[in-house]
Parts: sequence; structure tokens; C-alpha cells
Amino acid sequence: VSATDPLFDAEPDDHADADGLLAGLNDEQLHAVTTDALPLAIKAGAGSGKTRVLTRRIAWRSLTGRNDPQRVLALTFTRKAASQLRSRLRVLGLRDQVAAGTFHSVAYAQLRTYWRERDQREPDLLNRKFGFITPLLPRDRRSTDILDVVSEIEWAKARRIPPEAYAGRAEALGRTPPMAPSTIGRIYREYEDLKAEKRMVDFDDLLDHCARALRGDRAFGDAQRWRFRHLYVDEFQDVNPLQFALLSAWLTTSDDLCVVGDPDQAVYGWNGADADHLNRFDTHFPGATIVDLRQNYRSTPQVLRTAAAALRGREPMRANRPSGPPPTVTVHADDRAEAAGVARRVRDSRSPNGSWSRQAVLVRTNAQAEVIVGALREAHIPVRTRAGSGLLDRPDVKGALGSLSRSNRPLADHLGDLRPEADDNAHDDEAAPQNTERAVAFARLRTLADEFLSIDSSGTASGFEAWVRSQARAADDDSTDAVEVATFHSAKGLEWETVHVAGLEQGLVPIAHAREPAALAEERRLLYVALSRAEVGLHLTWAQQRTFDTRTSNRRPSFWLEDIELAIRNLDKPFEQAEQARRAAMAREQVRRPELPDHLVVEELRAWRLGRARAADVPAYAIFNDATLADLLHRWPGSPRELRDVSGIGPVKADRFGPDLLAILAGHERPASAAPPPAPPRAKAPPIDHGDLDPELLEALRAWRLELAADKPAYTVFSNATMDELAATRPRTTDELLAISGIGPAKVERFGAELLALLADKD
Repeated sequence: VSATDPLFDAEPDDHADADGLLAGLNDEQLHAVTTDALPLAIKAGAGSGKTRVLTRRIAWRSLTGRNDPQRVLALTFTRKAASQLRSRLRVLGLRDQVAAGTFHSVAYAQLRTYWRERDQREPDLLNRKFGFITPLLPRDRRSTDILDVVSEIEWAKARRIPPEAYAGRAEALGRTPPMAPSTIGRIYREYEDLKAEKRMVDFDDLLDHCARALRGDRAFGDAQRWRFRHLYVDEFQDVNPLQFALLSAWLTTSDDLCVVGDPDQAVYGWNGADADHLNRFDTHFPGATIVDLRQNYRSTPQVLRTAAAALRGREPMRANRPSGPPPTVTVHADDRAEAAGVARRVRDSRSPNGSWSRQAVLVRTNAQAEVIVGALREAHIPVRTRAGSGLLDRPDVKGALGSLSRSNRPLADHLGDLRPEADDNAHDDEAAPQNTERAVAFARLRTLADEFLSIDSSGTASGFEAWVRSQARAADDDSTDAVEVATFHSAKGLEWETVHVAGLEQGLVPIAHAREPAALAEERRLLYVALSRAEVGLHLTWAQQRTFDTRTSNRRPSFWLEDIELAIRNLDKPFEQAEQARRAAMAREQVRRPELPDHLVVEELRAWRLGRARAADVPAYAIFNDATLADLLHRWPGSPRELRDVSGIGPVKADRFGPDLLAILAGHERPASAAPPPAPPRAKAPPIDHGDLDPELLEALRAWRLELAADKPAYTVFSNATMDELAATRPRTTDELLAISGIGPAKVERFGAELLALLADKD
């Protein structure tokens, strides 16, 4: 965006029909487009027509005189999104009047004006941090850790954390940097000092400097706010604190702001984004209006129900498409069998003369893409990979290619250089998916080198570097009819008729390094993003074994797959009925076990149990029940002998399952809440004021009791006093049920599940 850009000089299209912009909108969309309420947040679920609503609101308010289009600023997160938004607005009648750009591009344009008007020398823009930061790292960590260190510094700057505060904040927020937080803080400080010494700024500095200039120089701030009076922000759930500070500086006292986003698609917290800006929009902007778009125009009801199951208990969006086939879940022996199976299903899913580009294979990490791409090519299926084009974004690959670009020697002389340096953590199973990324990237680079040499055996290193970049540009060409292989993150905002989601295994979904509750919640949302890309066909797979580099390890299904499979089994039931069945199943589980801590080790143990149960074709509780899990956590055995002391694990199960269980426990720190709390003392219930009882709940309880009693007196099930106490206290757990007079362990075992489900339904 530039003040001299011709887009600022265009005149409105007087012939555009503002009312025509409202045609085809549903009631929710119509309200979002036409409401005069400001500030306004539009929470737009996946497939709800978010971009359609945003562009029509800008166009409608401009063409009806509510906005001056030359004073509109639309903020996006990518140049491509800004370009697409401008294109849509031109189609809607605004031609080139509206300014649209990224936070960084707008901030840079305004800063250049600021520096020029004050005769200040413009600092140089640092396009690549790696050359600056690499020398600041310990020599033996430069090749392996540079990417992670840069990411940590970018995260800290996005969260507005100065170098001196980095170590404390990183530890408090559960960050797992590649080296000691104090070391990262020192590198961060030296990096900032080096930039200042050389009069350079990076892209994050642009946002900070612009916000400071807007607030610190009244004349400059007023001029920019006069220039842009109507602000729109797309993908607001991905705004980070630094961007929010700049947005606030652009607004100051104005409330002319409209944002669009989806909290369920907030998947960039690891990079500094904070969905709290959208979730608590009316707190940040008192008096704000929030509009929800809950109708989905992308997916079948079956896909929507399955995707919502990833968020556990979330009501699915309302479908506007007819019913389609149920999603599938398939387990394969290993990752190569999985890739071959995906390739077969891709071929089978293509209709005669159909387009390959209507299908995609989604994976959690780039490392998974290699075997999938290979299987598709072996099946003679054209393939395009966003994961592959991301190869050139890796600093280690950039460094290797940079060296090649300066050499006119034959490429064959440089093949030995196309290998990553050894990683000290190469044998760490937890880090295997991330460590393998580097090896896979260089393996892909060597494959490209072999392909180049097959075309030109005497080709030079510099010629190869230019050829690789041209291949990457071709990979980004969306016009190619090919199956797309993409990561969950890169698939965001896209859609396909049929989607295959591969690698739904623990350690990948969720990713191994996601251990804190906030990180796990973000991984859930990321899975939801992947599943919600499908229009009609949705196929999920996982492998019992996966090879990372040269090591093969046994895998367990993602512990979120159980909820997804339950949703698929209940697709023939209305959502409310299916959800009631799920909650009843949870209540039955609660009756059989004490409360377990909310900790990753619990989820991992449950996932392991589920995998063993499926392999043996038995219910999960046949392996062992949750009471055994609770005692396992309480005792935290460290040896086979200690394991046999756990309730429900005898010598046979200790021999059969012991190595797996001990390995799982060894990979985690003991939860602080692992020891079961003492049982609360039973006390006589206080007198109940019957005027405070919910008559509808009491009536439902009595009807349920009467049905259970059949031809016996109702009081033989529960007395009236017990019924009154149930209605008054509304217990939610087994322990709370046991605290009610007239309810002991036998009745909890017999009636507890139904009671808790009934009470939850009436809550």
C-alpha cells in the first residue's frame, strides 16, 4: 500500500446496484452486511461465507454512502489474500478504490512517509534474520537450532516481550525453546543491539515503530487516522498482541472497526497469535456487537458432524448441502501401506473424467508428505504439494542453495553438500517428527538434484539453484490438475470435494511437543481445520508403525479419534440424541472411575489402551478400567515389580503390558494431581427449601423413578427426600452422587449413569 498508489485516485462506480449486493444472503449474512453497529465482530464458522460477507459489507457500506471507499483500509495476513479481496471488490463495483494490504505493508508505507516528511534517514530493512542471528549461536548449534531460535525471537516480538523478560515469560507460558531460555534471551538482546548498531529494522520492528509514531507524533497520527477512517480486519483470530497494538493506534478513539474471524480456527498461538482478541472482543471494545454465522455452505451434514467431534461436544454448523456418504477411518500396518492405501482411495474417489484437483491429502507435518507424494506418483496420479514449495522457506535449505548459486562448478561436485549436519537429538523419539523434517527436506533436495542431473548431466550448481526455484513457482500454480498434498496449517482457508487426512496418530495429532492445555486445545482446533476442508468425501487414516529417517517405531491412534469414530457411528441419530448418548457414555465411565487429572499422560494411556483393545477386538475396559488407570497414576511404578502392585494389574497383564506402560510413564513428569484426593466425609444434608427447587427437574426425576420402579413402590428406588436433594444439589460426578443421603455405591453402580445423564441434560 502506498500513498501514491493509483488505487487511491479512482472514482466510485455510480452504476453499481447496492441492493443487488444483498441478493442471495441468508438472514445471518444480511444482518452482518447491513448492520450499522460498530465496533462489529463477525464470528464466521468454516464454510459460512466469511469472505463473501466481508467484501459485500465493504461494498454495500461504500455504495450506500456509509463509508468513503477512499478512506477504507482492509487488513489481511497475506499479500495473496489482499489481492483476492481487491479483485472481489472490483467485481462488486468498487474498482480500485479500497486500500487492502497486510499489517506489515501498511505500516511500512506509513513509516516511509513519516521518515520522509521529517528528513530522517530511512533504516535498511532486514529481509532475512538468519545471517544476523546465526553467528550469535554457539558454533555447534548453528545448523540445527537456527530455525527454532529465530522462531522464538519472532514469537517474543509478536507478544511484545522484550529480551530481558523473555526467559521468565517463556518458562511461565510453557515454551520449549531449543536451548536454555536465558541463552535465547541473550541472543535476542544481542540481535536487537546489532540491528540498532547497523541502523536496520526487521518486519516486526515495522509494526512497533509505526504504532509508536502514531501515538508519539500527534500530527502524523491524526493524518493517518484521517486517511483511513473505516477499518476492516480479516482472520482476526490470528492477530497477535503487536498487531493489536498497531490496530489500536490506528483507531485511538474511533469505533469504526469491523473484524471477521473464527475462534475454532485459531491455530497460530505457537507463533504469537492470541484468539482472546476475538473471543473477548466486547471486553476490548465495550459496547461492541457480535454477529455469528452458523450456516455452512461447504460441507455435507456428515462432514460437519465429524469435524465438530474434533472439538468434543461442539454443536455442528447447520448444513446447506444435501446428505453425503459417511466419513471413513482406516488403520494400516505402516506408513508405506497407509500411503499406498491413500493413493488407491484417491484413484477410486475420482469420477470418470473427473478432476484430480478436487482432492487433497492433508498431513500434520511436512515430513509425512514425502511418502504420500511418492505413493501418488507410483500410482501415476498427478500431485502438487504445498509442503514441497515450503522447502525453500527453510533457512538450512536456503543456506545450501545460496552456496550453490555462487558456484559455476558442476552440480555433481556439490552433492555431498546436500546433507544436513548431525542433530544431537536425532535419537529422541518424542522429537522424531520434528528432527525428521530436516532430513526429509534435504532428501527432497537431493531428489531434485538427481532429477536435474537426469535432464542435464553437466548442469552447474548455480543452474540447479535457479531450476529449483522455478520448480517451486510451478508447484504454487493452482491451475495444474493435480491432487494437492498439504499440511493442516497450509490447508487453512482452502476446500476440496474429497479430503484424505493421514497420520492421525499420537505424536502427530496432537504433535509431540504440545503438552500444555493451551497447546493441546490449539492442536484440537488444527484437526478441526483439516476435517472441515472437505465438501463431500472425508477419509481418515493412521498407521501402526511409522519410519522416521531410518528408525521404525510403533504408533498409537490419536486419542481424539475415539470421539470422531463415535460421531461417525451415530450419524444416523439427530445430533442432540447422539450428544446425549455420548454424555451418557461419559457418565457411565465416570461411575466406574474416580476423577482423573487433565494431563497428557492420561490421554496417552487411554490412547494406548484403545489401540490394544482394537487390536484384540475387545472393549477398552477389558484391557483395564479407569480405576486401574487412577491407581497407576497414584503409585507411578518405575519397575515391573512395582507395576504388579497396581490394582487391576496382575502378573499376566504386567508381563504383557508392562514395557509399554512403564515407557509411557517414563516419558512424562508425574502430574501434581495424580494422588487421589481423600473422600469427602458424608454429612447429613441440610434442610431443603422446597421453594428453591426446579419443578421441571423434580418432575423429570420423579418420572424417571416411576419408570424404574415399574410395579414396585417408587420409594424403593429413591425416597422423596433423596429426590429433593438431587434436585437441589444437581450433582455432576460420582463423588457428588455418593454425598447424597440414600445413595450408596450399589445404587451409584446401578443408576448413576442414567442419573448423571438426566441431570446434565436438564442443566
